[in-house]
Amino acid sequence: MAIDKSPGLRPAAGRADGYIVSAKIVLIFFLLYLFILSITLLGAAFKLFGADFARAIFQTTSNPLVGLMIGILSTAIIQSSSTTTSIIVGLVAAGSTTGTGLTFEAAIPMVMGANIGTSVTNTIVSLGHIARGDEFRRAFAGSMVHDLFNVCAVIVLFPLQVYYNIIGISAKAVESVFVGFGGLKFSSPLAAITKPVAHEIVHLTGDSAWLSVIISFVLLIVALRYIVKVLKSLVLSRVEKFFQRYVFRTPALGFLLGVVLTVLVQSSSITSSMIVPLMGAGVITIHQAFPYMLGANVGTTITAFLASFVTGSEDAVSVAFAHLLFNTYGILIFWPLKAIPIGMAEKLGEWTTKSKIIPIIYIVIVFFIVPGIIIYLLG
Repeated sequence: MAIDKSPGLRPAAGRADGYIVSAKIVLIFFLLYLFILSITLLGAAFKLFGADFARAIFQTTSNPLVGLMIGILSTAIIQSSSTTTSIIVGLVAAGSTTGTGLTFEAAIPMVMGANIGTSVTNTIVSLGHIARGDEFRRAFAGSMVHDLFNVCAVIVLFPLQVYYNIIGISAKAVESVFVGFGGLKFSSPLAAITKPVAHEIVHLTGDSAWLSVIISFVLLIVALRYIVKVLKSLVLSRVEKFFQRYVFRTPALGFLLGVVLTVLVQSSSITSSMIVPLMGAGVITIHQAFPYMLGANVGTTITAFLASFVTGSEDAVSVAFAHLLFNTYGILIFWPLKAIPIGMAEKLGEWTTKSKIIPIIYIVIVFFIVPGIIIYLLG
């Protein structure tokens, strides 16, 4: 008896898949609107705060080391540098127009700290291999190379920023070029569709600054969380096999994929974490993964640009460029010197064979205890 393969069902299944993809694309646009609205609302909310609040912020972040630690701790808690940098951009935009937010100079160390804090996610992912000896050693070392690149970049660039403002000067120079070419005009249509809604939300809260801030944070976190989830379902399942087979053949291709994939999913945490199991399994080496991790660092800066363009604030756009330039300078320094972060990561991976408690101690101390103590003592 012949088997009915029901070819007529295939077009119907294909149409259903098409409808699902179309629905996800519409959802992404809606979530992007919520994201932009949250940034606009944050700026509107901070306009309601007075001079006393501004002074409190400046006193807390006037110490660059405290700003750095705030960036590390807040991002480690939220597990999203995109969220942290978007909030920073919103605060800087408010400060540039009303004096009730962050200054551009105070924001740069916080952005640096966000880069370190975001790497906690892939380190936690590596703990999933903790019961399997060599596999855990490879996975932990692979996750640590992302951490250690960011730490090394901060060690070199943070003092240069504090004493010479190299990132601030560079960011302002690049931002001024974009202003000259009309780059900030991109904000006008976005403002037109978000400002009225943001002002209405503020009005509905009874002009409550704190309630408006809370709502903006909730919108921001929800929007970014589900943007990442929806894009992940659309993109990652289609590229995992592709980059496993082809992309890691050359460092340049690995770097490019890290940039593009992170721009698409808006999360360096996801794109860096997804290759940790591949390193644990020995499918790719830490040397192959390193350029990809650097590309992920560059790709994640797109979120800050989206947030900054909607504000229309030159200082906010400068913060986005500062984020990009920090990663660019770090890459220019440590790609040629990759033996430093890779060697340190491999050494830490070897230590896990002696004691599996080391990774847990590392995560708790570096991302939570040290930043918390410094903020408490100096903030």
